[in-house]
Amino acid sequence: MPTTLPANTPIRILVVDDHTLFRRGLTALLARDAGLLVVGDAADAGQALRKAQELQPDVILL
Repeated sequence: MPTTLPANTPIRILVVDDHTLFRRGLTALLARDAGLLVVGDAADAGQALRKAQELQPDVILL
């Protein structure tokens, strides 16, 4: 069931990619938007699962 966020709450994102440079670049690009908040990143599926449970992001970008 979708949850509605308050209008001024940024969307919390977990970025997952095995290429470090791409992951960092995408994180920097997303950080430029005040409506988005990158809460973490992961390099593989194992890290992604652990961080998703820990950080509870709104979106996981693979």
